[in-house]
Amino acid sequence: MSSSNLDSRALLEELRSLDEKEATLFDFGHPLLNRITHTFLKAAGVKNTGKESFQWGLAAGIYSGLTYGLKEARGVHDWKSSAVAGAMTGATLALTLEEASHHHIVQSAITGAAISTAANLLNGIF
Repeated sequence: MSSSNLDSRALLEELRSLDEKEATLFDFGHPLLNRITHTFLKAAGVKNTGKESFQWGLAAGIYSGLTYGLKEARGVHDWKSSAVAGAMTGATLALTLEEASHHHIVQSAITGAAISTAANLLNGIF
């Protein structure tokens, strides 16, 4: 048998054994992808992946949608658009908290606006 045949067979056996050893939370249809995902989540220590994934997806979607919409409406993408998009994103993320108080919403909106504006202003410098 050739060396590449043995390597391929050894890799396939290893991938099959990974599938049998541990059940993963996700099934991407390929044992290697399942193993990579499982290892990443295990290394990251993510326990509440559903809620955190939702929050990150929500933040990315809202911020991207708002910056695009504001750019189209105003005709320019500047720090003002970034501040508004960051504030709205921060406020929305605060609403996903279990105890979303007025104070948390305002604080998250201000933090989101500050981070977004700083990122926009520093984008041209670095």
